[in-house]
Amino acid sequence: MSNIEWLQRWYSEQCDGDWEHGFGIKIDTIDNPGWYLQVDLTDTPLLTKGFKDLKIERNEDDWLSCKVKNDTFIGVGGPLNLNEILRIFREWAMN
Repeated sequence: MSNIEWLQRWYSEQCDGDWEHGFGIKIDTIDNPGWYLQVDLTDTPLLTKGFKDLKIERNEDDWLSCKVKNDTFIGVGGPLNLNEILRIFREWAMN
């Protein structure tokens, strides 16, 4: 299963008739250029799970940074790093 398919399932599992009205997932672009992923963790099993900030800088187009702040997983990265950001969230969520 691809990371995006897994994310769709994870999102669907959180939808309980209430969560999806106030929380959710945002995938957007940034002007570096690159990607931005925001996953609300409120009222999910991940809310109290620790996450160690991660920063990888390979070059100006191949980089990423992931952290949990204010009950939200935030991942940003270069123009070809979206799948890697999704993989990092997936691996953290599943372990």
